Amino acid sequence: MEAIGIICEYNPLHLGHKKQLDAVRAAYPHGGIVCLMSGNYVQRGAPAVVDKSLRAKAAILSGADLVLELPVTASLSSAEGFAREGVRILGGFCNRLCFGAESANAESLLATAKALQSPAFPQMLRAELDKGLSFPAARQAALAAMGLQQDTLSHPNDILATEYCKAILELGVSMEPMVIHRKGSYHDTVIDAQNPSATALREQMAAGSDWLAFVPEVARAIFAHAPLHTLSAGEQGILYRLRTMTDEEFEALPYGSEGLWRKLMANARKYATLEQIVTATKSKRYTRTRLDRMVMCAFLGLTAGDITSPAPYARVLALNDTGRLLLKSARLSGQFPNAGEWIDSPYQALENRASMLYSQFSADKQLPPCPEDDRRVYYHKGD
Repeated sequence: MEAIGIICEYNPLHLGHKKQLDAVRAAYPHGGIVCLMSGNYVQRGAPAVVDKSLRAKAAILSGADLVLELPVTASLSSAEGFAREGVRILGGFCNRLCFGAESANAESLLATAKALQSPAFPQMLRAELDKGLSFPAARQAALAAMGLQQDTLSHPNDILATEYCKAILELGVSMEPMVIHRKGSYHDTVIDAQNPSATALREQMAAGSDWLAFVPEVARAIFAHAPLHTLSAGEQGILYRLRTMTDEEFEALPYGSEGLWRKLMANARKYATLEQIVTATKSKRYTRTRLDRMVMCAFLGLTAGDITSPAPYARVLALNDTGRLLLKSARLSGQFPNAGEWIDSPYQALENRASMLYSQFSADKQLPPCPEDDRRVYYHKGD
């Protein structure tokens, strides 16, 4: 059976995601769709707006066959780490990897990926960084200096798509890229009815405005009364953590190289709000999302070593009958325990801590913690 992988967040799952699932189903009607989805924390350094179990159920009802959880250490990684870990997990049993991109040009994305792997690239990048450019700007300038004129790294989905291609090449997995044109803007704050952005939907959700019309009909009942989670709801908990961390704990944080951890530590002990702390720490050199991920890692107690160590497993969150067949193949190539299943691994303590802290971000009402061993796999039996 063809197995098509999708690395996703579904934060929340919307009509654009449904289009992608439908496109994969149309292209491979007899294949299986495997979604490797971020859990309760997402790559921009924030809590997922809706609990992972509900998002996984919505994905199955919207066309996926198997939903696996992308480990939290990968979800809170840079685009490179996020993509690499996703490809590593899916690469053993998926024939293809489907992703959206603004350019939707597979050849251009692969060419950029190969250039990033060139032995000459690190030196070119360093030369541009030494000019005071931010990392994204320096990366693009280095590629241009190498003669690569395609501007494939100025849009968020293109950047991630390039990282997927780079990971496929570096890991040597047999996955063929399936690129789908991503219409609309990733950062739109006004909802495009045809191509809604998750950013716009989250703003609508936080404001209490109508947003359910922009998610698949089968998912509306799941999301309609789901408790919402926001970064601002958990701000006091984050501030408490930042203000009680030791110098050594700050130094152990991921993304804190070149003294960034010292700057964050000093500002955490100086300013009143999380926004003030991050704004004071941010510079042209360091992106906002890097700092947001750094802060979330601090809150969850994740170190640089945690982030760079591959997780020993990816949990099964939801599946249907086809997903059961895919899972048999997947378990031949790696470890995929069910949600709630106890695993004798230090990583379980890490993921359980992250799960227990998620309720701190509830925006609607106080929620009890939900330890991992209380979760169950959602199984959708065919009609």
